[in-house]
Amino acid sequence: MKKKWKIKTLSLLVGSASCLVSPVHAAGKIEWGDTKWISVGAGVRSSFASIEDAAPNGDDHSRDFNLDNARIYINGQIHENVKIEFNTECVFCSNDDLRDYDVLDAIGKFEFNKYFNIWAGRLLVPADRAEMSGPFYANTYDFNKTPFYPADFSVEFGNGGAGVFGRDHGLTVWGAAGPEDKFQYAVGVFDGLRSDGGSGPNRDDSFLYGARIAYNFMAREQNPGYYTSSTYYGNASDILTLGYAVQYQEDGAGSFANPGDFLGMSVDLLWETVLDRGVVTVEGEYKTFDSDFSTAAFADTDCFCMFDGDAWTVTGLYLMSDKVGIGQFQPYIRFTAVSPDESSDRDEVELGLNYIINGHNARISAFYQHGDIATKGLDYSPTATGDEVGAFKIALQLQI
Repeated sequence: MKKKWKIKTLSLLVGSASCLVSPVHAAGKIEWGDTKWISVGAGVRSSFASIEDAAPNGDDHSRDFNLDNARIYINGQIHENVKIEFNTECVFCSNDDLRDYDVLDAIGKFEFNKYFNIWAGRLLVPADRAEMSGPFYANTYDFNKTPFYPADFSVEFGNGGAGVFGRDHGLTVWGAAGPEDKFQYAVGVFDGLRSDGGSGPNRDDSFLYGARIAYNFMAREQNPGYYTSSTYYGNASDILTLGYAVQYQEDGAGSFANPGDFLGMSVDLLWETVLDRGVVTVEGEYKTFDSDFSTAAFADTDCFCMFDGDAWTVTGLYLMSDKVGIGQFQPYIRFTAVSPDESSDRDEVELGLNYIINGHNARISAFYQHGDIATKGLDYSPTATGDEVGAFKIALQLQI
């Protein structure tokens, strides 16, 4: 058995993919003095899943209720230029072997102006839109089916790990520039993958470097810090934003005996337009990862066997303008393809229907997925196997 990052259960894949988040946009706020305030919020995501051939007997559909996220958000301001963010999470809530209640974010923020700001502590590594939006600000419930960057592929901080849920310990500089501040950037340095004594690569303690740049061709996206959203439900006018992300770490993949440099790049596009009878949203992304380690590393027990290859995904959604009851229906379709260089290809098609009650703060989703991304999991070795299966899910997301 490889280390924890090689676990290939359905619950780990879905759980790891579902625990990124932008700061809550709406929360209770208490102010005192001229500049001091604190806000408190909470978020819950829960689902029911029935997956083909996933029952204990291997023949019937599984039937499971899952608590995917349960978190508390705390944000505050100490000085007009100094802020703090502290979020907690039920980490891997649906996985008995990994479940823990832990710190999700712990960020000291020095925000000077729209051009230059510094965040430091435990925070998101700059990456693609999917990882910067997270589950609560994605446009679908299962938000990210493309391969993870290191901090989301790992399940622990420090020695033997590269972060958790896209977070790592480090520092990010971010801001905006250009006409109407439509060019946005974030550049950071982080621990990245750490060697654990005599195991794992990165024996010289090299840093991981990450960056994201984006240009807003239409309306400028308004988000806290360098976070993103994957839909605005038509409340931000017409959006057309192109983003590029890159991460690099020397000896950031492989094993102690067979290390390799990691280089990951991605391009993402969000287009959203408001029509007379609804809102059209299209999100697409292409990733290419070069995890430059020998295939011999797959046999090593300490292998941080990152994805190596190409992947892409595209989602199309249509939010109907008429209300039905207390919300609006939003049908969608998504397709994802993953092509590892040293392993078998995998893909998935998803058909779904969101019921939007209050944007990202209250929605219900029902969707059907078919493919082999979940069954092959995080295994990118030459021997990876997994059947194409169907899965039906109903999910609830609430924030305050």
